[in-house]
Amino acid sequence: MGGRGRRRLRTKAAGTRRFVTHAENEDAGRAGMPASAGPSRAPGLLYGIGLGGFVDGIVLHQLLQWHHMVSDVHAYPPTTVAGLEANTLADGLFHVVAWCSVVAASLLTIRSWRERRLAPSWGFHLGTVLAGWGLFNLVEGVVDHQILGVHHVRDDLGGPLAWDLGFLALGALQIVLGWLVSRRAGRTLRPAEGSGVRPRP
Repeated sequence: MGGRGRRRLRTKAAGTRRFVTHAENEDAGRAGMPASAGPSRAPGLLYGIGLGGFVDGIVLHQLLQWHHMVSDVHAYPPTTVAGLEANTLADGLFHVVAWCSVVAASLLTIRSWRERRLAPSWGFHLGTVLAGWGLFNLVEGVVDHQILGVHHVRDDLGGPLAWDLGFLALGALQIVLGWLVSRRAGRTLRPAEGSGVRPRP
């Protein structure tokens, strides 16, 4: 009975999946074993998009109340009860999209873990999150503020253009800084030379 119990424990331990560290990856390469693929940028980018959406919705829409999702649409003025209800519904749908992005990022993280991909460093992960946040700000600023015109950064001040341009500049800066940070950190996360495995983006 004791032998069977020990075998079950060993089987359970052998089936446990986890991320592979860079040191373990280098050891595998030196031993002639196949190395793990590099960490994926997709989870961090999706986390950044989703969390950026939550920051925008919670801070700008709810706490500061600078604007709502459709606060510059004349049919839904937030100064009326009906208009505020429409904006509240639109804000909720916006948060649903942000939530779905975070869930997708979590699923991709689990998939990377199951594939035993190389574990991302803090710099690599936070850099991609920052880039994803900037990507959200840039796309949201171009589409919602400029193309559709459903709201602007400071609808409470009449929607001055300077705030919209500043928002776009912030998004572009976040993308550049995030990409540089993740790229610099990613140089230390490549599979061991001679392993025949190339890191995936």
